[in-house]
Amino acid sequence: MLQKGSFTLLEAKNYQESRERGQRERELRKHRGHATEKGTRVPQATAPGDIIIGGIFPIHEDVAKENNSYAPHIQPCIRLDNRGLVKALAMINVIETMNKSPLLADVNITLGYQIMDSCSDVSTALRATAHFTQQANCPTCAQPVIAVIGATHSELSIAIARQLTLKMIPQISYSSTTAILSDKSRFPAFMRTIPNDQHQTAAMASLLSIYGWNWVGIVTTDGNYGRSALDDFVSHASKKGICVAFKSILPQSITSQDVASAITAAAETICKNPKVQVIVSFAKARHMMNLYEELKNQVLKSGGALESMRRVWVASDSWSSSSSVKGNFTLEDIGHVVGLTFKSGNLSSFSEYLSRLEAAGHDHTGDNSFLQEFYMKLNASRDAKLMSEAVKTLREHTHADTVFSVEMAVSAVTQAVVSICRSRDCRKPGTVQPWEVLEALRMQEFKLRQKSYTFDSRGDINLGYDVIMWRSDGGKIHVHDVVAEYHLLKNNFTYTNCSTTQSLRDLKFIISKCSTSCIPGESKKTVEGQHTCCYECINCTENYYSNDTDMDQCLSCDTDTEWSPKGSSRCIFKELLFFSWQDGFAVVLLTFSVLGILLALLVSALFLRQRETPVVKAAGGPLSQVILFSLVISYISAVLFVGRPNSFQCKARQVLFGISFTLCVSCILVKTLQILLAFQFDPKLQEVLRRLYKPYVIVSICVALQAATCICWLVLKSPVNDTTSQPTTLLEECNEGSYLAFGVMLGYIAVLAFVCFICAFKGRKLPQQYNEAKFITFSMLLYLISWLLFVPVYITTSGVYLPAVEMVVILISNYGILSCHFFPKCYVILFKKEQNTKYAFRKNLYDYSSKTTSAVSVCESPASDQQFSGQPYIISASSLSVPRANPVEPAVRTNCRFEKSYTGLNRGSVTRHCLRRSTSI
Repeated sequence: MLQKGSFTLLEAKNYQESRERGQRERELRKHRGHATEKGTRVPQATAPGDIIIGGIFPIHEDVAKENNSYAPHIQPCIRLDNRGLVKALAMINVIETMNKSPLLADVNITLGYQIMDSCSDVSTALRATAHFTQQANCPTCAQPVIAVIGATHSELSIAIARQLTLKMIPQISYSSTTAILSDKSRFPAFMRTIPNDQHQTAAMASLLSIYGWNWVGIVTTDGNYGRSALDDFVSHASKKGICVAFKSILPQSITSQDVASAITAAAETICKNPKVQVIVSFAKARHMMNLYEELKNQVLKSGGALESMRRVWVASDSWSSSSSVKGNFTLEDIGHVVGLTFKSGNLSSFSEYLSRLEAAGHDHTGDNSFLQEFYMKLNASRDAKLMSEAVKTLREHTHADTVFSVEMAVSAVTQAVVSICRSRDCRKPGTVQPWEVLEALRMQEFKLRQKSYTFDSRGDINLGYDVIMWRSDGGKIHVHDVVAEYHLLKNNFTYTNCSTTQSLRDLKFIISKCSTSCIPGESKKTVEGQHTCCYECINCTENYYSNDTDMDQCLSCDTDTEWSPKGSSRCIFKELLFFSWQDGFAVVLLTFSVLGILLALLVSALFLRQRETPVVKAAGGPLSQVILFSLVISYISAVLFVGRPNSFQCKARQVLFGISFTLCVSCILVKTLQILLAFQFDPKLQEVLRRLYKPYVIVSICVALQAATCICWLVLKSPVNDTTSQPTTLLEECNEGSYLAFGVMLGYIAVLAFVCFICAFKGRKLPQQYNEAKFITFSMLLYLISWLLFVPVYITTSGVYLPAVEMVVILISNYGILSCHFFPKCYVILFKKEQNTKYAFRKNLYDYSSKTTSAVSVCESPASDQQFSGQPYIISASSLSVPRANPVEPAVRTNCRFEKSYTGLNRGSVTRHCLRRSTSI
């Protein structure tokens, strides 16, 4: 752990011994020329110790390549990179702090370091690596390097890892992110304190997806890092429906002859794609600075406004926190910059170290040639004010994420070494082997500031990322504002900085799409050969919908229960339709049904009260009550046609109507036969009718036949409730099951009604009090006509009101019988009471017989009223002669005979046949 404190006496002694060993080592290298080539000394920073940790950092940006000599030579490094120097100083600070900690005092060792400059060049990095590996084979040299911290760029780390793997020297990188380095079969000694690029590119794709940016450009470098990041990003982006409009690949080296033309081409491509408002960049900081300059030049050259070069720049860790990129630009010029950086730690220890450097001045440079060069560059060797400015420059180039990663790397190596040295004396050279340190690193966890960390199976430490967003404050750009965190396991973002969250949310108003988003209710239609992100929007067809923006295809509704109109964003449940109780037409029909039931019950009550009167007896007596009862049941069956159908309702309504109305018509048929029998004057035919006339048997047989039909119907193929799916509705109705049985049931009633009609028609000229035949004729005619009309209407009608059709016909039939058979009788009973007497009935019979033939006279029988109390009179005339009109004709001779007949349900009645024959005088 990093701790601060003063030296103990033992520590001071150990430190002095280490200094002496270091001095001997420097003298040995000086005499042997170990670090020179062609007399040129390799720049480095060193410190002696029992355990030496190597470091490779990009202290310079590149090497000078003008020398075309074929002889081996060291190419001079150019352009001091302050960021690389800060990383090297961070390593030195951690080692010095560790040397003061009880952790190393417990095992009586000190740490030393050898830091080399990679100059951001592979060849230079390999020379430094060779220096580390050669020490392992040098018996006269000081302690060999047991681990290497670095490098920065993935291209360099790959080359270094291949060489260090030969000696199994552990290598821990603090910023090399290419995914290929996680392959332990190829790089078994490589580890890193950061996630690999697969996580970073996944985070970038998620960020683009969150803001709906699906038409983006990519700027990257032509190297292992750039190519790998490009491939990974395209893979993640395609899974989220993000398309890459263009890819601009820049040379890896910023001193390459082709870099200027490549940057010019990249700027032209960006300007030619105005719809691409978001650009993902894996380039280096120097590349991006040059790209911004070129964009500005091209915009001004074309006469455009500088606002046209504004974009949203999604920066990788390679330049997201680099303040050198901004140059002389403002955010008003370049737009928004959102980048990913590695997780940051506490900078207090390193800040104190820089303060000590400032206080110590040039005297503290020691064997650090890089720091010496830095001071010389700023002419700050002796001037305290300039020294302060130099340290301020270092602070400005300090990135908390990189410093934290370096601290983790050194801490991991230190604690691995301590775990080995607890069981042995590590002060003797060669006691600790690099491969042992590698094993300890892979197997053990380490602590830093009271937190534990461990390398995973691929040698990575996956802490996630911080999302930073550049902001402008009075024209000055701040590049280190963390606005969110990206969690690897959850693959999501969490906002952390409320003050800058609004700026991040403002990005939602930026549109970077090839085509306008398809709104819900539309789907994308792509043209063959084009990007999937370039499309046109078409409306969803009927019964299809899209409930999100930019859907590839419309979704189908469940047409059994749902529907949707054209261009719909959701499915609509089909409205369930049936002949509802709340329907206005249903209320009217129900009112008539209830009214019919009440009228039938009232008539029944009236007839029961007046059952001994001639009118009631002439209406059929007990049969009238049966008819009224059947009408009540028929009205009830009509009510069952209303409401949501169920299985019982569908079965009951037709059966109730069929049997009840059959009972009604059967009773009417009996009355019709009774009338024909009463007024049939042919004795032979009357005798035949009298024998066949069995009222209860006739009614029972007629009803039994209908009941048998209904039973067969219910058993074989009964009516059921059924739901018919229509385009926008669900019609719930009764399926009659067998329409043949339904037709037979109605046809049977029609046959009975037709027989009644024929018989009643023949007796239509009976006396007024006996004029049942006229009313029967009319009611049956009304029934036949209504049901004849019902058949075509029922067949051609569908929908909610189909049950209403049959209900109307049933009500018409019921009211026809009620009106024709009972209302006239009720009128006589209530308002024409003088006609409801026996005398009135006798007189009516007399008048009828007189009208029948002028030769017929009706002789009143002296029979007592007792003989007429039960039933109406039935008169039959078998032989009538017409009298002459001449008054001087002979006197009339009258022969009268009495016959007693029994007419079915009626009691015996006395009939007197009076024949008046004329004779000549």
